Amino acid sequence: MSTSVLKVGVAGLGTVGAGLLAIAARGGLGQDRLQIAAVSARSRSRQRGVDISGYAFVDDPVEMARDPAIEVFVELIGGSDGPAKKAVQVALERGAHVVTANKALIAEHGLELAAIAEKSGASLLFEAAVAGGVPIVKVMKESLAASEVQSVSGILNGTCNYLLTEMEASGRAFEDVLADAQRLGYAEADPTMDVGGFDAAHKIAILAAIAFRTQPDYGGVAIRGVDLVRLVDIQLAAKLGYRIKLIAKAERLGGAVSVTVGPALVGHDHPLAGVGGPLNAVTVLADPVGALTFQGRGAGSGPTANAVAADLIDIANGRKGPAFGVPVAALKPPVRLTLDEPRRFYVRLLVHDRPGVIAAVSDRLGRAQVSIDSILQMPVGPGPLVPIVLTTQPCPKAALEDACVAIGALDAVSETPCVLPIEDGNR
Repeated sequence: MSTSVLKVGVAGLGTVGAGLLAIAARGGLGQDRLQIAAVSARSRSRQRGVDISGYAFVDDPVEMARDPAIEVFVELIGGSDGPAKKAVQVALERGAHVVTANKALIAEHGLELAAIAEKSGASLLFEAAVAGGVPIVKVMKESLAASEVQSVSGILNGTCNYLLTEMEASGRAFEDVLADAQRLGYAEADPTMDVGGFDAAHKIAILAAIAFRTQPDYGGVAIRGVDLVRLVDIQLAAKLGYRIKLIAKAERLGGAVSVTVGPALVGHDHPLAGVGGPLNAVTVLADPVGALTFQGRGAGSGPTANAVAADLIDIANGRKGPAFGVPVAALKPPVRLTLDEPRRFYVRLLVHDRPGVIAAVSDRLGRAQVSIDSILQMPVGPGPLVPIVLTTQPCPKAALEDACVAIGALDAVSETPCVLPIEDGNR
């Protein structure tokens, strides 16, 4: 690619695409080095708040990706397959650089696409795919390249963080807060990708690959969403000195890697505990730098478009490197953790208030070799059922699950116990 001004094609003119065009319109891309020459979207006439009349409009993004005049292809279509994947493949195969905000595409097909990019000599950049305006991908690939990462954990879905923050602040149930979030546009009409934990799982799979120099392993992420978190859990966690957050975490344990997404309790002194509303945050524990925390807006037109623009400027400046920080050949197949590492847990029961209930619960825990750290019983709300909440000493999850099966079979217990991990922030 010999031209001094790189011709850019942008596929997808939703929130992020429109934000990128707005950055370009005010000169934020440095038009002496980068020029948006063509755009592609489902509709030419849709109102986007930006003028697209000065760009060539291409109906088919794959056709635009094939155009030899387009030297940098920006994919903002979304989806792990379909036209997004096809267009990115086509662009990379002919040597065009690619910038994408598509976390599903990178988490599920990143290894294949990185190999194509290396073969053709193209760059594949995806800063905007994780944590929006928080530059965590670049930090992991460049600033921490000489460090040995032990763990990376974060709040990677603003919708879930908003829901949990509002439940705590307002005292309203999950369903009510979600309905308001949908009306306000903070949550999709179908919120499954967000509240089910899948969006955060794509993002932590990408960070795990970079952190531990392994092949992306989205299929190996253990995923649990926030839709089962009740207001009573948030209230009782607060009584114990904790907040509930959706935590995406990847950690190295021996020669294996554990990658999980799910609601967890964090103490008020935890670096992620104070991250409220729609913000994202990531904490990295690495040797020799220690613990680092990054926080900012994780979604939206401005932050995400800014991350896309930063990748484009890197390309214009000639900064190149492997997609995941090291060549594809150096990415090791992931070894999934099979060891049941002991950790602390929160357990919430709903029981009929009868004599001997706590003794019976303690007995079942003792039989499973699970020790209680603290226990709290107090009525919350009307009705005959009362919650009992306890925290455990570090124990294997399997042992606690066995105990909970036995506890759930007690006549006084009305439903299966709710079990959430407790993050201590030290690993």
